[in-house]
Amino acid sequence: DVQLQASGGGLVQAGGSLKLTCVVSGFTFDDYAIGWFRQAPGKEREGVACIFTYDGSTRYGDSVKDRFSISTNNAKNTVYLQMNSLKSEDTGVYVCARAHMGCDNGMDHWGKGTLVTVSS
Repeated sequence: DVQLQASGGGLVQAGGSLKLTCVVSGFTFDDYAIGWFRQAPGKEREGVACIFTYDGSTRYGDSVKDRFSISTNNAKNTVYLQMNSLKSEDTGVYVCARAHMGCDNGMDHWGKGTLVTVSS
């Protein structure tokens, strides 16, 4: 049973940091890229970051470059999203998803989200 479980959200002040965790199970970790997405109220879902450990590639959305960092612990089938210098516009529900063999491929399985609220 494929599962992606995001956690680590919460309330943080602008300028602060937060680290999200996505624990995956039910599939071969190395065969899939894992992406983080977010959706703010009234806005479309936005790609935040993606990592494919097979070739070490990472991708970041323009709005989070130089502030967010994606990483993995392959032994724990876990993907992290370190978020620094948070802004109010980073508020939203963050979810993780998987894509077979690379970040350029479509996400085919989504987990439940974790809410991040940045107060100004």
